[in-house]
Amino acid sequence: MLIQPVKTKSPEGEKCFKALLSRFQAADTSCRDLVAEIIHEVKTRGDEAVLEYTRKFDAPNLGSENLQVTSAELKEAYKLVDTQFLQTLEKAIERIQVFHEREMEDSWMQTRENGTIVGRLVRAVDAAGLYVPGGQGGSTPLVSSVLMNGIPAGIAGVAQRVMLTPPNNEGKVSPHLLVAAQEIGIVDVFKAGSAWGIAALAHGTQTIPAVDVIVGPGNQFVTEAKSQVAGMLRIDMIAGPSEVLIVADESAVAAHIAADMLAQAEHDPMALAVLVSTDEKLAAEVPCELERQLGRLSRAEIATTSLKDRGIIFIADDMDEAISLANDIAIEHLELMVDRPWELLPKIRHAGAIFLGHHTPEAAGDYLAGPNHVLPTMGTARYSSALGVETFLKKSSIISYSKQALEEDGDHIRLLAGLEGLTAHAASVTERLKDR
Repeated sequence: MLIQPVKTKSPEGEKCFKALLSRFQAADTSCRDLVAEIIHEVKTRGDEAVLEYTRKFDAPNLGSENLQVTSAELKEAYKLVDTQFLQTLEKAIERIQVFHEREMEDSWMQTRENGTIVGRLVRAVDAAGLYVPGGQGGSTPLVSSVLMNGIPAGIAGVAQRVMLTPPNNEGKVSPHLLVAAQEIGIVDVFKAGSAWGIAALAHGTQTIPAVDVIVGPGNQFVTEAKSQVAGMLRIDMIAGPSEVLIVADESAVAAHIAADMLAQAEHDPMALAVLVSTDEKLAAEVPCELERQLGRLSRAEIATTSLKDRGIIFIADDMDEAISLANDIAIEHLELMVDRPWELLPKIRHAGAIFLGHHTPEAAGDYLAGPNHVLPTMGTARYSSALGVETFLKKSSIISYSKQALEEDGDHIRLLAGLEGLTAHAASVTERLKDR
Protein backbone atom coordinates (compact mmCIF):
# COMPACT_ATOMS: atom_id res chain seq x y z
CA MET A 1 0.00 0.00 0.00
CA LEU A 2 1.37 3.40 -1.05
CA ILE A 3 -0.08 5.23 1.96
CA GLN A 4 -1.38 3.73 5.19
CA PRO A 5 -4.21 5.87 6.67
CA VAL A 6 -3.58 7.06 10.23
CA LYS A 7 -5.89 8.51 12.86
CA THR A 8 -4.98 12.05 13.83
CA LYS A 9 -4.78 11.27 17.53
CA SER A 10 -2.64 8.15 17.14
CA PRO A 11 1.12 8.33 17.82
CA GLU A 12 1.81 7.93 14.09
CA GLY A 13 -0.77 10.57 13.21
CA GLU A 14 0.68 13.04 15.68
CA LYS A 15 4.16 12.36 14.29
CA CYS A 16 2.99 13.03 10.72
CA PHE A 17 1.21 16.22 11.75
CA LYS A 18 4.26 17.52 13.58
CA ALA A 19 6.37 16.87 10.48
CA LEU A 20 3.94 18.86 8.35
CA LEU A 21 4.12 21.83 10.69
CA SER A 22 7.92 21.90 10.43
CA ARG A 23 8.15 21.27 6.70
CA PHE A 24 9.53 24.71 5.88
CA GLN A 25 13.05 24.48 4.55
CA ALA A 26 15.36 27.06 3.06
CA ALA A 27 16.35 26.74 -0.57
CA ASP A 28 18.83 23.99 -1.37
CA THR A 29 22.17 25.66 -0.71
CA SER A 30 24.37 22.88 -2.08
CA CYS A 31 24.82 24.96 -5.22
CA ARG A 32 25.32 28.28 -3.42
CA ASP A 33 28.98 28.78 -4.26
CA LEU A 34 28.54 27.72 -7.88
CA VAL A 35 25.59 30.07 -8.32
CA ALA A 36 27.53 32.93 -6.74
CA GLU A 37 30.33 32.30 -9.24
CA ILE A 38 27.87 32.27 -12.15
CA ILE A 39 26.29 35.53 -11.02
CA HIS A 40 29.72 37.15 -10.72
CA GLU A 41 30.70 35.99 -14.21
CA VAL A 42 27.52 37.34 -15.77
CA LYS A 43 27.81 40.61 -13.85
CA THR A 44 31.36 41.17 -15.06
CA ARG A 45 31.30 39.63 -18.54
CA GLY A 46 27.67 40.05 -19.61
CA ASP A 47 26.59 38.39 -22.85
CA GLU A 48 29.87 36.52 -23.16
CA ALA A 49 29.24 34.63 -19.93
CA VAL A 50 25.55 34.02 -20.68
CA LEU A 51 26.42 32.53 -24.06
CA GLU A 52 29.23 30.45 -22.58
CA TYR A 53 26.90 28.81 -20.04
CA THR A 54 24.08 28.43 -22.55
CA ARG A 55 26.33 26.68 -25.06
CA LYS A 56 27.69 24.40 -22.35
CA PHE A 57 24.35 23.30 -20.91
CA ASP A 58 21.58 24.00 -23.45
CA ALA A 59 22.38 24.95 -27.05
CA PRO A 60 25.97 24.23 -28.18
CA ASN A 61 25.78 26.32 -31.32
CA LEU A 62 23.84 29.35 -30.14
CA GLY A 63 25.25 32.52 -31.66
CA SER A 64 25.29 35.95 -30.07
CA GLU A 65 22.95 37.19 -32.80
CA ASN A 66 20.36 34.62 -31.66
CA LEU A 67 20.42 35.38 -27.94
CA GLN A 68 17.23 37.39 -28.40
CA VAL A 69 14.31 35.74 -30.17
CA THR A 70 14.03 37.47 -33.54
CA SER A 71 10.91 38.96 -35.08
CA ALA A 72 11.09 36.21 -37.72
CA GLU A 73 11.03 33.53 -35.00
CA LEU A 74 8.10 35.23 -33.31
CA LYS A 75 6.18 35.34 -36.58
CA GLU A 76 7.06 31.76 -37.50
CA ALA A 77 5.74 30.49 -34.15
CA TYR A 78 2.14 31.11 -35.23
CA LYS A 79 2.61 28.68 -38.12
CA LEU A 80 3.71 25.93 -35.74
CA VAL A 81 0.71 25.88 -33.39
CA ASP A 82 -2.80 24.68 -34.18
CA THR A 83 -6.16 26.42 -34.00
CA GLN A 84 -7.27 24.43 -30.97
CA PHE A 85 -4.31 25.71 -28.98
CA LEU A 86 -5.05 29.30 -30.00
CA GLN A 87 -8.68 28.94 -28.91
CA THR A 88 -7.70 27.51 -25.52
CA LEU A 89 -5.04 30.18 -25.12
CA GLU A 90 -7.59 32.91 -25.82
CA LYS A 91 -9.95 31.52 -23.19
CA ALA A 92 -7.21 31.24 -20.57
CA ILE A 93 -5.96 34.78 -21.22
CA GLU A 94 -9.47 36.19 -20.91
CA ARG A 95 -10.12 34.44 -17.59
CA ILE A 96 -6.77 35.42 -16.04
CA GLN A 97 -7.03 38.99 -17.35
CA VAL A 98 -10.53 39.59 -15.98
CA PHE A 99 -9.67 38.14 -12.58
CA HIS A 100 -6.47 40.12 -12.10
CA GLU A 101 -7.95 43.41 -13.26
CA ARG A 102 -9.85 43.46 -9.94
CA GLU A 103 -6.51 43.53 -8.09
CA MET A 104 -5.31 46.85 -9.46
CA GLU A 105 -4.78 49.43 -6.72
CA ASP A 106 -5.52 53.14 -7.00
CA SER A 107 -3.55 56.09 -5.69
CA TRP A 108 -5.41 58.04 -2.99
CA MET A 109 -5.27 61.27 -0.99
CA GLN A 110 -6.53 62.51 2.37
CA THR A 111 -6.98 66.20 3.17
CA ARG A 112 -7.33 67.97 6.50
CA GLU A 113 -8.92 71.34 7.22
CA ASN A 114 -5.56 72.93 8.09
CA GLY A 115 -4.20 72.25 4.61
CA THR A 116 -2.35 69.00 5.23
CA ILE A 117 -2.46 66.56 2.34
CA VAL A 118 -1.28 62.97 2.73
CA GLY A 119 -1.72 60.00 0.49
CA ARG A 120 -0.26 57.14 -1.43
CA LEU A 121 0.97 57.15 -5.02
CA VAL A 122 0.80 53.74 -6.72
CA ARG A 123 3.18 53.15 -9.60
CA ALA A 124 4.34 50.10 -11.54
CA VAL A 125 8.00 49.13 -11.58
CA ASP A 126 9.77 50.03 -14.81
CA ALA A 127 10.76 46.50 -15.84
CA ALA A 128 9.88 42.93 -14.87
CA GLY A 129 11.68 39.71 -15.72
CA LEU A 130 9.52 36.65 -16.37
CA TYR A 131 11.44 33.40 -16.08
CA VAL A 132 9.89 30.39 -17.83
CA PRO A 133 11.55 26.98 -17.31
CA GLY A 134 12.54 24.92 -20.34
CA GLY A 135 10.05 22.15 -19.70
CA GLN A 136 12.09 19.03 -20.53
CA GLY A 137 14.01 20.63 -23.35
CA GLY A 138 10.96 22.42 -24.67
CA SER A 139 8.90 19.26 -25.12
CA THR A 140 6.48 20.28 -22.34
CA PRO A 141 6.20 24.07 -22.70
CA LEU A 142 4.94 25.77 -19.52
CA VAL A 143 2.47 28.09 -21.22
CA SER A 144 0.63 28.69 -17.96
CA SER A 145 3.78 30.23 -16.44
CA VAL A 146 3.90 32.79 -19.24
CA LEU A 147 0.29 33.79 -18.60
CA MET A 148 0.28 33.73 -14.80
CA ASN A 149 3.38 35.93 -14.59
CA GLY A 150 3.00 38.11 -17.66
CA ILE A 151 -0.66 39.12 -17.43
CA PRO A 152 -0.54 40.65 -13.91
CA ALA A 153 2.61 42.57 -14.87
CA GLY A 154 0.81 43.98 -17.89
CA ILE A 155 -2.23 45.01 -15.85
CA ALA A 156 0.07 46.73 -13.33
CA GLY A 157 1.42 48.86 -16.18
CA VAL A 158 4.99 47.55 -16.33
CA ALA A 159 6.51 49.27 -19.35
CA GLN A 160 9.04 46.55 -20.15
CA ARG A 161 8.27 42.86 -19.66
CA VAL A 162 11.31 40.69 -20.40
CA MET A 163 10.84 36.95 -20.81
CA LEU A 164 13.72 34.50 -20.42
CA THR A 165 13.59 30.79 -21.17
CA PRO A 166 16.32 28.26 -21.94
CA PRO A 167 16.56 27.17 -25.58
CA ASN A 168 16.52 23.54 -26.67
CA ASN A 169 19.55 21.77 -28.08
CA GLU A 170 18.96 23.39 -31.46
CA GLY A 171 18.80 26.88 -29.99
CA LYS A 172 15.06 27.22 -30.41
CA VAL A 173 12.18 28.13 -28.08
CA SER A 174 8.85 26.33 -28.10
CA PRO A 175 6.43 28.06 -30.48
CA HIS A 176 3.69 27.63 -27.88
CA LEU A 177 5.65 29.83 -25.46
CA LEU A 178 6.36 32.41 -28.14
CA VAL A 179 2.73 32.63 -29.22
CA ALA A 180 1.54 32.86 -25.61
CA ALA A 181 4.00 35.69 -24.94
CA GLN A 182 2.92 37.65 -28.00
CA GLU A 183 -0.77 37.21 -27.25
CA ILE A 184 -0.28 39.05 -23.94
CA GLY A 185 1.95 41.73 -25.45
CA ILE A 186 5.45 40.40 -24.71
CA VAL A 187 7.96 40.54 -27.55
CA ASP A 188 11.25 40.86 -25.64
CA VAL A 189 12.14 37.18 -25.32
CA PHE A 190 15.67 35.92 -24.65
CA LYS A 191 17.23 32.46 -24.79
CA ALA A 192 18.85 32.02 -21.41
CA GLY A 193 18.06 29.81 -18.46
CA SER A 194 19.14 28.68 -15.02
CA ALA A 195 21.27 30.87 -12.74
CA TRP A 196 22.88 32.77 -15.62
CA GLY A 197 19.47 33.84 -16.85
CA ILE A 198 18.51 35.16 -13.42
CA ALA A 199 21.89 36.92 -13.14
CA ALA A 200 21.34 38.56 -16.52
CA LEU A 201 17.95 39.89 -15.43
CA ALA A 202 19.39 41.17 -12.16
CA HIS A 203 22.48 42.92 -13.51
CA GLY A 204 21.72 43.37 -17.19
CA THR A 205 24.03 42.52 -20.07
CA GLN A 206 24.80 44.11 -23.43
CA THR A 207 21.65 42.43 -24.80
CA ILE A 208 19.43 41.52 -21.85
CA PRO A 209 18.04 44.49 -19.87
CA ALA A 210 18.15 44.64 -16.08
CA VAL A 211 14.79 44.51 -14.33
CA ASP A 212 13.24 45.53 -11.02
CA VAL A 213 11.23 42.36 -10.32
CA ILE A 214 11.94 38.72 -11.21
CA VAL A 215 9.15 36.16 -11.13
CA GLY A 216 8.77 32.59 -12.29
CA PRO A 217 9.52 29.02 -11.16
CA GLY A 218 12.68 27.02 -11.71
CA ASN A 219 15.08 24.37 -10.47
CA GLN A 220 17.44 24.64 -7.49
CA PHE A 221 19.87 26.82 -9.47
CA VAL A 222 17.13 29.27 -10.42
CA THR A 223 15.82 29.32 -6.86
CA GLU A 224 19.26 29.89 -5.37
CA ALA A 225 20.03 32.63 -7.89
CA LYS A 226 16.77 34.41 -7.08
CA SER A 227 17.61 34.14 -3.40
CA GLN A 228 21.06 35.68 -3.94
CA VAL A 229 19.82 38.67 -5.96
CA ALA A 230 16.80 39.32 -3.74
CA GLY A 231 17.19 42.66 -1.99
CA MET A 232 18.74 44.46 -4.94
CA LEU A 233 15.41 43.74 -6.64
CA ARG A 234 12.12 42.06 -5.80
CA ILE A 235 11.42 38.39 -6.38
CA ASP A 236 8.04 36.68 -6.22
CA MET A 237 8.88 34.08 -3.57
CA ILE A 238 11.17 31.20 -2.69
CA ALA A 239 8.84 28.34 -3.48
CA GLY A 240 9.02 24.81 -2.17
CA PRO A 241 7.56 21.64 -3.68
CA SER A 242 3.96 21.77 -4.86
CA GLU A 243 1.39 20.63 -2.30
CA VAL A 244 -2.29 19.86 -1.85
CA LEU A 245 -4.48 19.10 1.16
CA ILE A 246 -7.93 17.62 0.57
CA VAL A 247 -10.59 17.80 3.28
CA ALA A 248 -13.25 15.18 2.54
CA ASP A 249 -16.43 13.92 4.16
CA GLU A 250 -18.58 10.89 3.32
CA SER A 251 -20.00 12.64 0.23
CA ALA A 252 -16.59 12.62 -1.54
CA VAL A 253 -15.61 10.11 -4.22
CA ALA A 254 -12.41 8.15 -3.63
CA ALA A 255 -11.51 8.19 -7.33
CA HIS A 256 -11.69 12.00 -7.42
CA ILE A 257 -9.52 12.32 -4.32
CA ALA A 258 -6.93 9.93 -5.69
CA ALA A 259 -6.84 11.74 -9.03
CA ASP A 260 -6.15 15.08 -7.34
CA MET A 261 -3.49 13.64 -5.05
CA LEU A 262 -1.77 12.17 -8.09
CA ALA A 263 -2.03 15.51 -9.91
CA GLN A 264 0.23 16.98 -7.25
CA ALA A 265 2.45 13.93 -6.84
CA GLU A 266 3.43 13.89 -10.53
CA HIS A 267 5.07 17.31 -10.22
CA ASP A 268 8.08 16.24 -8.24
CA PRO A 269 9.29 13.40 -5.96
CA MET A 270 9.17 15.98 -3.16
CA ALA A 271 5.57 17.06 -3.88
CA LEU A 272 3.16 16.75 -0.97
CA ALA A 273 -0.33 15.24 -1.19
CA VAL A 274 -2.41 15.05 2.00
CA LEU A 275 -5.96 13.85 2.68
CA VAL A 276 -7.88 14.63 5.86
CA SER A 277 -11.11 12.62 5.91
CA THR A 278 -13.85 12.35 8.49
CA ASP A 279 -14.98 9.07 6.90
CA GLU A 280 -12.84 6.04 7.75
CA LYS A 281 -14.30 3.94 4.92
CA LEU A 282 -13.44 6.62 2.36
CA ALA A 283 -9.91 6.92 3.73
CA ALA A 284 -9.43 3.18 3.27
CA GLU A 285 -10.64 3.31 -0.35
CA VAL A 286 -8.27 6.04 -1.51
CA PRO A 287 -5.01 4.00 -1.40
CA CYS A 288 -6.62 1.40 -3.67
CA GLU A 289 -7.64 4.13 -6.10
CA LEU A 290 -4.15 5.56 -6.08
CA GLU A 291 -2.75 2.17 -7.09
CA ARG A 292 -5.37 1.75 -9.80
CA GLN A 293 -4.83 5.16 -11.40
CA LEU A 294 -1.03 5.21 -11.21
CA GLY A 295 -0.69 2.89 -14.18
CA ARG A 296 -2.23 5.47 -16.51
CA LEU A 297 0.28 8.22 -15.76
CA SER A 298 3.23 9.28 -17.88
CA ARG A 299 5.03 10.28 -14.67
CA ALA A 300 4.04 7.24 -12.62
CA GLU A 301 7.54 6.78 -11.20
CA ILE A 302 7.72 10.35 -9.91
CA ALA A 303 4.19 10.17 -8.46
CA THR A 304 4.92 6.84 -6.76
CA THR A 305 8.02 8.21 -5.06
CA SER A 306 6.16 11.31 -3.92
CA LEU A 307 3.26 9.36 -2.42
CA LYS A 308 5.45 6.74 -0.75
CA ASP A 309 7.82 9.26 0.79
CA ARG A 310 5.51 12.18 1.57
CA GLY A 311 1.85 11.22 1.04
CA ILE A 312 -0.39 11.22 4.12
CA ILE A 313 -3.98 10.16 4.77
CA PHE A 314 -5.41 11.36 8.08
CA ILE A 315 -8.66 10.16 9.65
CA ALA A 316 -10.14 13.00 11.72
CA ASP A 317 -12.83 12.70 14.38
CA ASP A 318 -15.03 15.40 12.88
CA MET A 319 -15.05 18.33 10.44
CA ASP A 320 -14.01 20.87 13.09
CA GLU A 321 -10.83 18.90 13.70
CA ALA A 322 -10.22 18.52 9.96
CA ILE A 323 -10.48 22.28 9.39
CA SER A 324 -8.30 23.01 12.39
CA LEU A 325 -5.62 20.73 10.97
CA ALA A 326 -5.90 22.41 7.57
CA ASN A 327 -5.47 25.87 9.09
CA ASP A 328 -2.43 24.79 11.06
CA ILE A 329 -0.82 23.17 8.02
CA ALA A 330 -1.46 26.27 5.83
CA ILE A 331 -1.26 24.39 2.56
CA GLU A 332 -0.63 25.76 -0.94
CA HIS A 333 -3.77 24.18 -2.47
CA LEU A 334 -6.72 23.37 -0.19
CA GLU A 335 -9.61 21.35 -1.62
CA LEU A 336 -12.90 21.10 0.24
CA MET A 337 -14.53 17.91 -1.08
CA VAL A 338 -17.48 18.11 1.25
CA ASP A 339 -21.24 18.29 0.99
CA ARG A 340 -21.51 21.99 1.92
CA PRO A 341 -18.13 23.59 1.17
CA TRP A 342 -19.35 27.20 1.28
CA GLU A 343 -20.36 26.74 4.92
CA LEU A 344 -16.75 25.87 5.74
CA LEU A 345 -15.17 28.74 3.81
CA PRO A 346 -15.53 31.30 6.65
CA LYS A 347 -13.56 28.95 8.90
CA ILE A 348 -10.53 28.79 6.58
CA ARG A 349 -7.76 31.14 7.70
CA HIS A 350 -4.64 29.92 5.93
CA ALA A 351 -4.36 28.54 2.38
CA GLY A 352 -2.78 29.68 -0.86
CA ALA A 353 -5.88 28.83 -2.90
CA ILE A 354 -9.16 27.21 -1.88
CA PHE A 355 -11.08 24.86 -4.18
CA LEU A 356 -14.71 24.29 -3.22
CA GLY A 357 -16.89 21.32 -4.06
CA HIS A 358 -16.68 17.98 -5.81
CA HIS A 359 -16.30 19.40 -9.31
CA THR A 360 -13.33 21.72 -8.70
CA PRO A 361 -10.03 19.97 -9.36
CA GLU A 362 -6.88 21.89 -8.51
CA ALA A 363 -5.90 21.64 -12.19
CA ALA A 364 -8.66 24.15 -13.01
CA GLY A 365 -6.79 26.71 -10.94
CA ASP A 366 -3.50 25.87 -12.63
CA TYR A 367 -4.75 26.77 -16.08
CA LEU A 368 -8.13 28.31 -16.69
CA ALA A 369 -10.13 29.45 -13.66
CA GLY A 370 -8.48 32.89 -13.49
CA PRO A 371 -6.75 33.22 -10.10
CA ASN A 372 -2.98 33.00 -10.10
CA HIS A 373 -1.32 29.63 -9.66
CA VAL A 374 1.88 31.05 -8.17
CA LEU A 375 1.12 30.36 -4.51
CA PRO A 376 2.86 30.24 -1.12
CA THR A 377 4.15 26.81 -0.08
CA MET A 378 5.71 25.16 2.99
CA GLY A 379 3.26 26.80 5.42
CA THR A 380 4.00 30.36 4.29
CA ALA A 381 0.31 30.82 3.44
CA ARG A 382 0.08 31.89 7.11
CA TYR A 383 1.46 35.28 6.08
CA SER A 384 1.86 35.50 2.30
CA SER A 385 -0.36 35.54 -0.77
CA ALA A 386 -0.55 34.47 -4.38
CA LEU A 387 1.39 36.38 -7.02
CA GLY A 388 -0.74 39.20 -8.36
CA VAL A 389 -0.77 42.67 -9.80
CA GLU A 390 0.59 44.06 -6.53
CA THR A 391 3.82 42.08 -7.09
CA PHE A 392 4.66 44.59 -9.82
CA LEU A 393 3.53 47.72 -7.98
CA LYS A 394 5.27 50.00 -5.51
CA LYS A 395 3.79 52.72 -3.35
CA SER A 396 5.15 56.16 -2.51
CA SER A 397 3.85 58.17 0.42
CA ILE A 398 2.68 61.73 -0.28
CA ILE A 399 2.97 64.48 2.37
CA SER A 400 2.22 68.17 1.95
CA TYR A 401 1.97 70.65 4.88
CA SER A 402 0.56 74.16 4.80
CA LYS A 403 2.02 76.85 7.07
CA GLN A 404 -0.95 76.47 9.41
CA ALA A 405 -0.50 72.71 9.56
CA LEU A 406 3.17 72.99 10.49
CA GLU A 407 2.35 75.57 13.17
CA GLU A 408 -0.23 73.18 14.67
CA ASP A 409 2.01 70.11 14.54
CA GLY A 410 5.40 71.76 15.14
CA ASP A 411 5.58 71.33 18.91
CA HIS A 412 4.56 67.67 18.66
CA ILE A 413 7.21 66.99 16.00
CA ARG A 414 9.90 68.70 18.06
CA LEU A 415 8.92 66.83 21.22
CA LEU A 416 9.27 63.43 19.53
CA ALA A 417 12.50 64.48 17.80
CA GLY A 418 13.91 65.61 21.15
CA LEU A 419 13.09 62.27 22.78
CA GLU A 420 15.05 60.55 20.05
CA GLY A 421 17.98 62.94 20.41
CA LEU A 422 17.65 64.23 16.86
CA THR A 423 18.13 67.96 17.32
CA ALA A 424 18.48 68.68 13.61
CA HIS A 425 15.05 67.17 13.03
CA ALA A 426 13.61 69.55 15.60
CA ALA A 427 15.55 72.46 14.14
CA SER A 428 14.14 71.83 10.66
CA VAL A 429 10.74 72.71 12.12
CA THR A 430 12.00 75.60 14.26
CA GLU A 431 13.64 77.33 11.30
CA ARG A 432 10.34 77.40 9.46
CA LEU A 433 8.38 78.73 12.44
CA LYS A 434 10.67 81.61 13.38
CA ASP A 435 8.38 84.24 11.91
CA ARG A 436 5.17 83.12 13.55
